[in-house]
Amino acid sequence: MFSDISEQKAAEREIHELAFYDPLTGLPNRRLLLDRLKQEIAAAKRQHCYGALFFLDLDHFKTLNDSRGHQVGDELLTQVAQRLRAIIREEDTACRLGGDEFIVMVPGRYSELAQATHHAVMLAEKILHTINQPFNVQGSEHHFSTSIGVTLFPEAAEQPEAVIQQADTAMYRAKESGRNGISFYRPSMQETADRRLTLEKEIREALKQSQFVLHYQPQVDDSGRVVSAEALIRWQHPQRGMISPAEFIPVAEDTRLILPLGEWVIRETCRQIGAWDRENRAIGHVAVNVSSRQFRQPDFVQQIERILADAGLSADRLVIELTEGSVISNIEDTVRKMRDLQTLGVKTSIDDFGIGYSSLSYLKTLPISQLKIDQSFVKDLPEDQNDAVIVETIINMAKSLRLHVIAEGVETAEQVLFLREKGCLSYQGYHIGRPVPAAQFHS
Repeated sequence: MFSDISEQKAAEREIHELAFYDPLTGLPNRRLLLDRLKQEIAAAKRQHCYGALFFLDLDHFKTLNDSRGHQVGDELLTQVAQRLRAIIREEDTACRLGGDEFIVMVPGRYSELAQATHHAVMLAEKILHTINQPFNVQGSEHHFSTSIGVTLFPEAAEQPEAVIQQADTAMYRAKESGRNGISFYRPSMQETADRRLTLEKEIREALKQSQFVLHYQPQVDDSGRVVSAEALIRWQHPQRGMISPAEFIPVAEDTRLILPLGEWVIRETCRQIGAWDRENRAIGHVAVNVSSRQFRQPDFVQQIERILADAGLSADRLVIELTEGSVISNIEDTVRKMRDLQTLGVKTSIDDFGIGYSSLSYLKTLPISQLKIDQSFVKDLPEDQNDAVIVETIINMAKSLRLHVIAEGVETAEQVLFLREKGCLSYQGYHIGRPVPAAQFHS
């Protein structure tokens, strides 16, 4: 006996699609969202994590729909759905509630409320930026914005409908504040978000107003002679005074402002090296910290080459410092860029060595010039025997691989003596000298 059930299965699939997915955009509908949200709230409670829910409402969509017709409006909604799919992770859910309302649900990721809020702001900004890009609908360009309400679960509600209502309430607050913005349901979360958004705007303004400055910390050899320096960025805010890099660098990283900021640091460093040369205060080289995002730019090596040419400097006057994490994240790209830098004449150093992904395999593969022993291993020398063994091992390993090694965070004469005895002959830290403006730096 044989029975063809293809039509029956196709009908079942169609019924499932109609029941759980929006027919226009193909996104999950409210019914499927509620089911997934219920599961994610339960999982977040079990794992003591916070998830996030984003409620989006397109600004002035009704005006477009009424003036250009529903066909144009439907095409725009389809494109919005495509953009949301493109920027969320596979485990996240983008949903169309109806009309021009969308929801993005992010499962629990972070155990700390502040951390969850910080990353919710990042994604909300990304969504905002994505929707702000021009839409091409039936041959015409349209510009749109969205108002976004954000809430975290299960921070204040544990029922799916209540969580959605919270985000909806926050969204209306964003509308009332002028649209094209982000609002959090909880005032405390909003304060965190506002601080971050304000800091982002101030960083952009600081770049325009030249508020950033570089300080230079000397690096000496075993005789105490200054042979090099590290350039360290500082922010001289007109109202708040000196702002720590620990406060603004993470925001710059998240918002890609690290790219213009990082390029400025390298350009200013090279300019300063040239200025010292003209004053007969020549210094061997200056090291510059480069972020992973900056290093991953396709034209990073070409950018370095242009900056050196503009400053009229030879490539050996600049050292690029990278963290272990940024080196390991894409090893093929790292090897290619490091070899290109080596060909150019620029040396590379691994910063904070020993606290990340230390591996002999990548040390063997990469054309590295220097290892910098992290200050966490130096601060308790020579008393802490564990640190002493680790530091001695790093020094011996560097010697075997014919790499230069320098210790940072050196604060006492006893530490210098220990490091010298073990074979580390370059030092940086408060015992040597604090970071100072270029005018106060003495080579």
